[in-house]
Amino acid sequence: MPNPHGCRLRRARCSVPGRLYMLTTVTHLRRPLFHDLHFARLVIQNLRYAEEQHHCRSLSWVVMPDHVHWLIELKDVTLGTLMQRFKCQSSNALHKAGAKGKPVWQAGYYDRTLRKDEDVLKAARYIVANPVRAGLVATVGDYPHWDAVWL
Repeated sequence: MPNPHGCRLRRARCSVPGRLYMLTTVTHLRRPLFHDLHFARLVIQNLRYAEEQHHCRSLSWVVMPDHVHWLIELKDVTLGTLMQRFKCQSSNALHKAGAKGKPVWQAGYYDRTLRKDEDVLKAARYIVANPVRAGLVATVGDYPHWDAVWL
């Protein structure tokens, strides 16, 4: 059943260069593609590529088995363009590497703008602690697929 409020979310979404956003995107049918080390590393390469292209500044990210959390400072593109390019490029890389099933990603993504008074470091810690909360590891340092600029 379609989400009756989905269109309101898309209309209200705004992209402001220089603002901080927490982004989440999920694999299609929540397939745990990124249990595979090689597939997870391909997604990480594409997170880094978005920064190399000056689309964003990555502050923190974690690649979970079936989704990605990403804290960014938006640069010269809209959120929609950033996510479309990331999903397209990572999908192509994953399929070339042997990932089965299309599509790789669910349609859409979740975004949350950080307010100026919010603690960015707290948001980054929340992101990188996802594997601990999910019960995948005992400590953040035990999980291989995360990074933050403060380290």
